[in-house]
Amino acid sequence: MAHKVRYEIRDGIATIALDRPEKLNAYTPEMGEEAIAAFERARDDDAARVVILTGEGRAFCAGIDLDYLKAHMAGANPGKGPTLGQDAFVRSWPLELVEYPKPVIAAINGPAYGVGVTMTLGCDVRIAARSAVLGLTFTRLGVLPGLGSTHHLPRLVGIGKANELVLSGATISAEEAHEIGLVQRVVDDDALAGEARSLALAMAEVRPQVLTAAKRALRHGAEATLADAIRNEQSASRGLELQPEAHRET
Repeated sequence: MAHKVRYEIRDGIATIALDRPEKLNAYTPEMGEEAIAAFERARDDDAARVVILTGEGRAFCAGIDLDYLKAHMAGANPGKGPTLGQDAFVRSWPLELVEYPKPVIAAINGPAYGVGVTMTLGCDVRIAARSAVLGLTFTRLGVLPGLGSTHHLPRLVGIGKANELVLSGATISAEEAHEIGLVQRVVDDDALAGEARSLALAMAEVRPQVLTAAKRALRHGAEATLADAIRNEQSASRGLELQPEAHRET
């Protein structure tokens, strides 16, 4: 059986790559199942301290596989996995991603449409290649955006810009995505992999327990009052045991 997701680990960095380049990494539920399995593998591997999510070939993810979608709309299930909309990648993985204990960097190496955008919104950092285009094209297909994007998108770009992108089904350049806060960095195409790895290596130098605690504290603080955020910071800091490796560079 041809795999639809590639997994590798090197230098403490787990790379999860969508691997249907002949289809521009278009999404199917089988791909979603493999992606979840790869994230679980990285989560349980102590050698993996940071995860990079990217795509093989010239696209990140061209959205839902249209041949699959047409068959699904006709009442068929063309894959061997769960039917579209019942797959865990859509139903439960977005919740697991925001609680994921390790940093996740989305390296958007090319076009990203529909689910190709929404699967990145729960990642901790998004870096885009300069040639990438991003499109929240759901309404043009007669469906609504999923994977918790109606929660994430307004928080990232503001409700007005979220309305503009979703209601129009707009496609925007990587530069515009950076201007509105949808991605944190835009780099030349041939520099994307190195930029993502450089950031991942910097994160991998931090103790895993601290990375996890910092992620959780930021997530909590983003939804909390200032007073509650301060209390949570103090409580989380007390829970971290100072270890010798924390002093190595001081």
